[in-house]
Amino acid sequence: MRRWRPRPLRNTAVEAEQFRWRAALAFLGVAAALLGLVVGYSHLQINRYEEYRTRSEENRIKLDPIVPARGLIYDRNGVLLADNAPAYRLDIVPERVEDMAALLAALKARVDLSEDEIRRFETARKGARRFKPVVLKLRLSEEEIARLSVDRHRFPGVEIVPYLTRRYPFSEITAHIIGYVGRIDMDDAEALTERGEERFTALPHIGKTGIERYYEARLRGDVGYQEVETNVENRPLRVLRRHDAKPGQDLYLSIDIRLQKAMVEAFQGLHGTAVAVDPASGEILAMVSLPSYDPNLFVGGISFADYRALNDDVARPLFNRTVLGGFPPGSTIKPFMALTGLEEGVITPETTVFSTGAFRLPGQAREYRDWRPGGHGTINLRESLAQSVNTYYFELAMKLGIDRISTDFDRLGFGRPTGIDLAGEASGVLPSRAWKQARFKQAWYPGETVITGIGQGYWVVTPLQLAQAIGALASGGVLHRPHLLRESQAGFGAPRVREPQPAGVRLVNNPADIAAVNEGLVATMHGPTGSGAAAAAGAHYLMAGKTGTAQRVSRQGTERLDPAKLPYHLRHQALFVGYAPAEKPTIALALVVEHGGSGSRAAAPVARRIFDAWMGPPPANAVPALLAAPAPASTEPSAAEPAAPATEPAR
Repeated sequence: MRRWRPRPLRNTAVEAEQFRWRAALAFLGVAAALLGLVVGYSHLQINRYEEYRTRSEENRIKLDPIVPARGLIYDRNGVLLADNAPAYRLDIVPERVEDMAALLAALKARVDLSEDEIRRFETARKGARRFKPVVLKLRLSEEEIARLSVDRHRFPGVEIVPYLTRRYPFSEITAHIIGYVGRIDMDDAEALTERGEERFTALPHIGKTGIERYYEARLRGDVGYQEVETNVENRPLRVLRRHDAKPGQDLYLSIDIRLQKAMVEAFQGLHGTAVAVDPASGEILAMVSLPSYDPNLFVGGISFADYRALNDDVARPLFNRTVLGGFPPGSTIKPFMALTGLEEGVITPETTVFSTGAFRLPGQAREYRDWRPGGHGTINLRESLAQSVNTYYFELAMKLGIDRISTDFDRLGFGRPTGIDLAGEASGVLPSRAWKQARFKQAWYPGETVITGIGQGYWVVTPLQLAQAIGALASGGVLHRPHLLRESQAGFGAPRVREPQPAGVRLVNNPADIAAVNEGLVATMHGPTGSGAAAAAGAHYLMAGKTGTAQRVSRQGTERLDPAKLPYHLRHQALFVGYAPAEKPTIALALVVEHGGSGSRAAAPVARRIFDAWMGPPPANAVPALLAAPAPASTEPSAAEPAAPATEPAR
């Protein structure tokens, strides 16, 4: 049985004291919480007011870029070569999309989306900031716009954006001059950001090649923006502020589109390149690289199939032969060799050489042959050019020596870029002791000087270098920088401003030297023994020119090669340089017909057609401007032998 114990008496005083302490602690806790709340609100409302106000404004106000109109491109007569056409594109802002895969699937049911477009979008999205719009499709049809507009509320983050797209009316004819614009990719965006030009990533296009690339900063203008107030669903309510974009400059090029078209037609389907310049200024009148391509394919993003077809084409239509190509000059180097010999005083116009058909260096058994078996006999400077006599230039090269040749040809612009306003210009190769030592770590040999004199061996020239040099001959010995931009215009109605160019450099001190070379070049085209006389027959104007042939294979023994019987890919390159009218030139021309076989048979007829297009039809009762009856057919050499040193340079 449990024993009873009395309960202790309660100490009310102690309990009261404990309650007071507990109440005080609870009050202090509540007060501290309230104080913390007040401090927190004060920090948010006072100290961080600007930050949250800005965030709120950013949620309410959206900055929309205003893309400027890209500058137009014209030819010298005001014919439009590149313009802007209105279009609509489809943009997506990734930040506003919860399920991108589902969104793309829904869009694909309403818009024709190719796998290439989706792949490009995914690639661009990875490199872009989530709050920036990314292009999904550049060209929407009216039907696609209508379908999207009906269901616009179902696609948050999707925007239909009007803009101007690029269009090239002359397509392949001007592709290698104008170039093309393309969609801004990750590399472009990174480059713009590194240069502090991040605002230009809002542009739909950027210049990729040609004039579009070289003058990108002038053509693109400057991006503007507008502040748009939106609701919670991100729908625009009103425009609060607008900063207009600045349109790009309009550019007027020096080319004449009529001559440009005639130059393409003159090749009659052959592959090659040609450059026509104004010898008085260096302005490029026409320039083609054939075959060409349609630059409009690249504006909206070229498909994989189209790009593969262009890239796999063995004729290389994307390769700009005029700017990037290089060829052995062959006999087209002879007029400049003659001028160098005259200027250096080692020959005169009356200097003669006896051609037996073979040239030997003292103490050597190796022969350097002329193209005519048995030789040409006694030949002066005029006939050395008219008949393209190799022996004359073998001896001239040895008299000059490689050091004077390389020095004087450097002044003529060989071995370095001309400075044309196109990116990536090749330098070619100007043979010299220093170049060979740096390239092959070998000494220079006399036999290499011999073949240098006829444009063989290590020589690599670009069509632009040949055009610049022949233009210097046509202008009386003044070298001008080839250029394409003639004038610019800051906006509609603004005056056209002439593009400043460096002054020409006088290369020739004695006008008689130019006259002697000119006489030989006229005899080449109109003389009875001229290698280009067949092509010049019946012309109502005098032309001066020099044909050339650069070998791709060498003959064996004494047997002469027939270029027409070689496989196509082994046929010689056919070249021509010249100007017209010979007495007061207004056009200088350099051209190459790939695998043409012979300069007189393939290149000279192309040159004649180009000259005819520039000079226009003959006046009434015109008499053919012949110095003498031309030879019925040319017997120009394919080239001298041997064509190259034992170690062939990289081309």
